[in-house]
Amino acid sequence: MTSADAALEVRNLVKHYRVGGGIAGKGSLVHAVDDVSFELGSGELLGLVGESGSGKSTVANCVMRLAEPTTGEILLRGVDITHLSRREMRPLRRELHMVFQDPYSSLNPRMSCGAIVGEPLRLHGIAKGRDLRARVEEIFDLVGLRSELRYRYPHELSGGQRQRVGLARALILKPSVLIADEPVSALDVSVQASILNLLRDLQREMGFSCLFITHDLATVEFLCDRVAVMYLGKLVELAPRDELFRNPQHPYTQALLSAAVVPDPDEQRARRRVVLEGDVPSPLAPPSGCRFHTRCPLEPRSAPASTDEEPPLAEFAPGHLVACHLVAPGRPAPRIVEETAKIA
Repeated sequence: MTSADAALEVRNLVKHYRVGGGIAGKGSLVHAVDDVSFELGSGELLGLVGESGSGKSTVANCVMRLAEPTTGEILLRGVDITHLSRREMRPLRRELHMVFQDPYSSLNPRMSCGAIVGEPLRLHGIAKGRDLRARVEEIFDLVGLRSELRYRYPHELSGGQRQRVGLARALILKPSVLIADEPVSALDVSVQASILNLLRDLQREMGFSCLFITHDLATVEFLCDRVAVMYLGKLVELAPRDELFRNPQHPYTQALLSAAVVPDPDEQRARRRVVLEGDVPSPLAPPSGCRFHTRCPLEPRSAPASTDEEPPLAEFAPGHLVACHLVAPGRPAPRIVEETAKIA
């Protein structure tokens, strides 16, 4: 992919939060996101996965300009939006929308669902009156909601219906980029499937690019074109979906995939899960060098480089990037399942 093909570019994004220290004190820095770079192609679905606290939602908030990046660049269709003011961002909001994790708290309880969905049209001066109502009715039909639900309030709808309202609100301006931050994690499994199918169908029909944030690898395998894996604020692997699931290189990615449930009971029983030891380090004091080395089952193989030098996100194969001292072109990482017993 070239930069000219990218709907969204994130370059060396850093977001630190200062905590503690009182009014006059300096406090400490939370390293929420450190040097994250990726591109989202036109019409592409990119999955961003990782444990809770890895920085996925912070990336989304920075891209949406809900949080001010510390350093780095964010380009929307080639336009640098990193430090634009609210007034400067307003016309660009038509191109960039977000579906939030909680389908209830993200909707205004004092507005009807039709008013919520039509609000972007009104704020941007695109439609009003009869034209606005017609567009809202059209998008309700597109996301599978009955027309009469326009007059209901969020508390009168089910969780799945509320998430469809949130999706309708995000898509009514026909944005070129959609950020979906764990949009089905708060829903029942059966409802999750319907929302994911709807999102995939709408993406194919409308052609928008989507950054899909989740911790569910089965969802990523079903939905996404490429997958980016985050750990403690850093990207550790980025690859096409099929390549990542067939040939994961980073030890952390291998551990995540070993924990995913497969539908075949015989295959699931035969699988060996990798259980990582220890807790995720605090982002207040991330480890030096490779941030995963404190939990890596293969760490003795990579010491002392893993503790002294931070591995760059380098190309292992065409389109497959890995940040690991053990990986280089033509030299894949050892399989954790096979090697853990030997190291122990």
